[in-house]
Parts: sequence; structure tokens; C-alpha cells
Amino acid sequence: MDWCPGWVEINGMEMNPANTENGVPVRHSAKEGCKPKTFTPDEVLVPNPSFKENQGMKRKRKALPLKVEGRIEKVKEEKEDKDIQPGGLSIYELERLENIRQNQVFLSSIKLLEAKQDLKPEKTQSGLKRQKLNKVAWTEILPPRTKSLRIQKKEAEPLPLPPEPSRTYYEAERIECARKPEGPISMEPINMEEDSSLPPELLKLWTEDLIKEEKELGLKEYRSTLKSMELSEIGGVAKVVKSRIFSVAFHPCSSSLLMAAGDKLGGVGLWNLESAMGDEGVLLFEPHVRPVACMAFSRSHPTDLLTLSYDGTLRSTDVEKAVFDEVYRIKDGLRTFDFLSHDCSTLATGDWYGDVAIVDRRTPGTSHESLHSLDTKTVRCVHVHPVQKQYIMVAENSIVSIYDARCLKASSSKPVSQLYGHSKSISSAYFSPGTGNRVVTTCLDNNIRIYDTSELTSRAPLLTSIQHNLYTGRWLSKLQAMWDPKRDDCFVVGSMQRPRRVQVFHESGQLQHSFQDPEMTTVLSVTAFHPTRNALLGGNASGRLYVFTD
Repeated sequence: MDWCPGWVEINGMEMNPANTENGVPVRHSAKEGCKPKTFTPDEVLVPNPSFKENQGMKRKRKALPLKVEGRIEKVKEEKEDKDIQPGGLSIYELERLENIRQNQVFLSSIKLLEAKQDLKPEKTQSGLKRQKLNKVAWTEILPPRTKSLRIQKKEAEPLPLPPEPSRTYYEAERIECARKPEGPISMEPINMEEDSSLPPELLKLWTEDLIKEEKELGLKEYRSTLKSMELSEIGGVAKVVKSRIFSVAFHPCSSSLLMAAGDKLGGVGLWNLESAMGDEGVLLFEPHVRPVACMAFSRSHPTDLLTLSYDGTLRSTDVEKAVFDEVYRIKDGLRTFDFLSHDCSTLATGDWYGDVAIVDRRTPGTSHESLHSLDTKTVRCVHVHPVQKQYIMVAENSIVSIYDARCLKASSSKPVSQLYGHSKSISSAYFSPGTGNRVVTTCLDNNIRIYDTSELTSRAPLLTSIQHNLYTGRWLSKLQAMWDPKRDDCFVVGSMQRPRRVQVFHESGQLQHSFQDPEMTTVLSVTAFHPTRNALLGGNASGRLYVFTD
């Protein structure tokens, strides 16, 4: 920057004399020190009015160059000099005004506006005239405010509580209306034509004499036998019932494989693997209306198949008479049963309400001989000792108790022995089939336990605990460990592992064999071994049975 006379330099800053007062430098804004903008001769700025002139006035628009201001003033003068003529409007505005004029001419020609006035009715009121309401007559008189007993310093009157129900039944009214009538039910297959009789071959198999094989295999031989068993090539898979399978059983005949299955809807299906009766060897019946939770063939009379259902009925299948006889009946809630005598004439049943009933089939009627209420809320499994039939094992909430049937009372019965160690509810508990010296339990804490019951002490010792995934969820039947009827030391159980399989364990916890097949794509929750032949049965949630044979 060039130096001009009269400028002052302070601390490297150049200031002109206007920036000083009485010789003292005054610092101003940088905007004030900027060089003013130069304009062309045609452009002149409008001077800013003073503060006093601006008081009470609206804010003016920004100053424009003279060239622009002149044009705006010229347009204003032209508009003031002459009125706006139609010729000065745009084409669109002219068309709009013409449409309006034509519409008015048309409405006037048809006299629509006069007709509109004629249609308006005169406002007249018929009947009574509205009168003013008397405010005094409509004054609402409120009742006197009641005082509470506490304000009146009085004691409250005691109200009697309603009596507690002795037992709550699960949808008892609906079940009573829906379930089958009392007495025998005709044994008519629903998958065959009406009034069709049972196939003769079914009656022949049903009445076949039971042949017991006393041959005992070593553990190594037994393991090799399991490995030789595969899914049957002649239709090893069949849909036997309509819905999820809750229980299965093998008929003890050895000439052919005859199987039974009970489903969620109360159906009972029979399947002969090597027959063409019914639908490819399948006959379906409906003796119940709710899940068939337990079924078993009589050990002394193989012609007798007993089925128990949640609908509160226990029925016996008589193929010779072609009927389902009613053995025992309550309102609802039956869960499990087992034979209490060697001739299978006496039964022990358990229900969802913690009761164990003794039923004698030789007594007329469908009632029990005695009813015993246990301390537990529910009974999930009842099993009788295979040798000492007086001992009944009951799977309770988280404890397995063994009772003496001769010492059972109506309530508060004391167990002979108990099996501890379970942290959640128990699904099943079974004695070993030959001697009863072992008990296998299935618990929802994902453990299968084996106990020593050779001596019934107050606390049975735990031998083995096997970790096994038992969480099936809502839509699958609970997994249950079932003994092989031919052995006292091995049992079978379904598995949640992938690929799907069925596993056989030794009582020591050692895995003996896993049954797998490409066709087995679902969980086989319910399993059972044949009592005499090398055959394994498994049922899934869609009503299908899988058979593994050697």
C-alpha cells in the first residue's frame, strides 16, 4: 500500500487521521475501513435516510439503479393513464371470460335460477309451537350423599367367601358333549366302506399264540444285531393316524409285524407291515375324542389292546366281537396306566389331578375299586414292578416315588422309596422289564437317569446320568426313554439331533447304536422295541410310523 500524508502507523497497522481522537488511535470495524465501491456514471446510489426520518415509516425496498427505476416508473404511468382493456389480457383470461358469459346466457335461457327460487319451501312450522323451558321445573334434585362406614365409624359387615371348587376339570362341559357315549363302541374302520367287517387276517394275527424266545445275547452280539437293523424295504414308512402320535405298541405275535398307534385326535391305527388290508395294511378307528396318551397289549391275553385317553376313558379292543369295550371312565384327565396283576385283570391308572386309581376289570361297571390322592399336583407316569406287582412307581413333579399298593391310603400315603436328583418335571419313569432292578427316568432338565432299585431303600442310589436334549417344544410329543423288553440293561430314546436319529444306550451311559436313514427327516418322539423280534418302531408328529428290522 502506498503511504499517504496524515496516516499513522501503530503496531504494524496503518490508520488515517479520522481513526484518531485527541491523538489517541481508535480502532473501527474492518468494513468501515474498506475501500468504497466505485460506480459507473449511469448508476447512482439513493442516499440512506437518517434515523429520525425512518421513525414510523415502513422499511423501504433496496435502492435500484436509475436505469431500472426509470423503467418501473414508466410502466406505472402507462397503467394509470389508461384502463385495462380486454385486448390487454392474455389469451387464457379472454377464453375464461367468454366461457363465463356463455354459461350465464345458457342458464338465463332455461330459466334455471328462477326455478331454484320456486323450489325453496317457505319456512312454516306445524303443530305446537316451541315454548321456553321453565328452568325451575328442570332443576335436578340430587340425592343426599351417602357416608362411608369409615366416616360413620362403623365396622364393615363380613362377606362370606364362595366355596373353593374341589377339582377343576379341563373344558369338562365341551368334552362331555363331544366324547363317545358310554358302553361298547362298534369297531368300524373309518378308512373303509360303511358296514364293512374286519379283515380275517387281522383276527388271525390277533389271536396268534405268543412264542417267547429265552435266548440271551451278549452286549457285543446285541450291538451287532442293532447295526443289522435297517428301515424295512417293503414299505418301512406309513401314515397310520391323522395327527401327532402320542403312543405306540407292538403286538407280541412273531409271524408278522402288527403295530398300533394313538394320535392327538383320539384315533387308533393298526398297521400290518406285510398285508394289504385297508389302506396298504392300515386300519383306522376312532374310539376316543382326545389324545390317546397310553396303550398296551395284555401280556396274558394278546388279543386285548387297552387304550387310555385324555377324555377320561379307558377302553379294551375286542377283535372277536368287533367292539371297543369301556373299562374305566371318569369326567376327564386320564394320563397313564399299567397292569397291576400278572393276569392283567387289575390296573393302576393316574390322572392330571394327582390321583391314582385301582381298577378291577372283573367287577361290573366302569368305576374304580379305590382312589388315592397323592401329594403331587399331577401324575405323569405310572409303572408297576415286573416281578413284585405290589409296588407302583409314580412320576410326580420332580420326584419319583415307589408306593406299596397294599398300604395306599385315600390321602397322604407314604412311599417305600424315592428317586431324587431331578430339577424339573419328569416325563416318564420305567422299571427294567426283566427284574425291575433298574429304573430309567426322563426329565426336562435334559438328563436321562438310571437308578438302582434292586433293594428298595428310602433313597434309591443314582447310577448314571446321561445328558440328552429333551426340549421338544409345543408341537412334538415328549421324548421318553423306553427299555428293550428283551434286555434289562439297554433302552431306546428319540433324539433332536440332525440328521434325525433314534439312539440306543446302555445303562452305563454308553451309546450302543444310532438308527439313521435318509427317509427319516423328522423327530421320532415315541419309540418302542418288539417284545420278541429284532424290530424297532418310531412315531412322529405327522402320524407316520417308521419300522427298523433285521
